[in-house]
Amino acid sequence: MAHNVTEGDAGYIQEIWGVHIIPFMYLGAKHMVTGYDHILFLLGVVFFLYKMKHVAIYVSIFAVGHSVTMLAGVYFGWNVNPYIIDALIGLSVVYKALDNLGAYQRWFGFQPDTKSATLIFGLIHGIGLATKIQDYEIARDGLIPNLLAFNVGVEIGQLLALAVILIVMGYWRKTHSFWKHAYTANVVMMSMGFVLMGYQITGYFVTT
Repeated sequence: MAHNVTEGDAGYIQEIWGVHIIPFMYLGAKHMVTGYDHILFLLGVVFFLYKMKHVAIYVSIFAVGHSVTMLAGVYFGWNVNPYIIDALIGLSVVYKALDNLGAYQRWFGFQPDTKSATLIFGLIHGIGLATKIQDYEIARDGLIPNLLAFNVGVEIGQLLALAVILIVMGYWRKTHSFWKHAYTANVVMMSMGFVLMGYQITGYFVTT
């Protein structure tokens, strides 16, 4: 149910042909803003990033990853089971929360490359977006401009969500409770990732 395609949106897209830049930008932004799984991962990525330069680098890596597989997935019609890909997106939230908790250094004695992990999970998130977009059954006429507009909308939605996250985090970091509750916040984030995984895995077995 994460950023699910509403009947109204799907019906509108199925009825139009040709290039419609603004509607697809709107749908892309709405898709990202209501996509709590993507927002959770984004929160995990920026949780301990204090400099805007670092935020920009990681968010750009994530954006490149999900843009590539989203555009390619829709254009080439990659048929990926949505339950599996959404379970992997839940896993990305778990992975990042554990990374923030320093689990890999304690368990394995080394720190995985965070930029590579962000790119890999960005690619996975993009496939998830592609599976949702294909639910719209977009007409081939004007497909490329419409997809690019949708992707621009996704990036706008991501920036809006990121702005809210950074504002809230900025205020929270100034309080004495930040370091006191940072561990708990990441544990909660990890738990939500596991819930998302469990929900999607259950859905897979129930529907197959």
